[in-house]
Amino acid sequence: MSLQWREQLSVGNDLIDDDHKYLIDTINQAEHSWKSKNRANLVAVLDRLSAYSISHFSREESVAIAAGYPGSAQLHEAHGELVKKLDQFKKEIGEEWTVSSGEQFNAFLRDWLISHVIREDMLMKPFLLKFSPKFDPRK
Repeated sequence: MSLQWREQLSVGNDLIDDDHKYLIDTINQAEHSWKSKNRANLVAVLDRLSAYSISHFSREESVAIAAGYPGSAQLHEAHGELVKKLDQFKKEIGEEWTVSSGEQFNAFLRDWLISHVIREDMLMKPFLLKFSPKFDPRK
C-alpha cells in the first residue's frame, strides 16, 4: 500500500514539506521496485533516495537552526542514523528476494516516515509556525 501525503504531516514549512512529499514518492517507488523484483530500478531509486536525503537533511537542519529549534543537535544525529541504515540496506540488496528481507525493507521505509517525520520533525512545528510557510534561511 502506497504512502500518501496528508496535511497532518506538514511541519508548517513549505521547503521541508515539499521535501517530505518527494521523499514519500521516492519511498513508494522503492517499494514498488522491491515488489516487482526490479533490482536495477530499486538500486537506482535507493541511490536517488540516499542522495536526496542528504540534501534534504541539510536543508531541514538549516531551517531548524534558523527557527531556533533547540533539538537541532538531536535532529542531526537522527539524520545520520537514517543515512547509515539506508546505506546498510543498499549494501544488503542481493539477488535473493526473500519475504523476510522485503518485510524488513518495507518496515524500514515506513518507519522512516513514521518515526522521523511524525515523531521527530513534528517537534519543530511550534518553532516553524512563528515564521511564514515560505521561510527559507538560505535566502
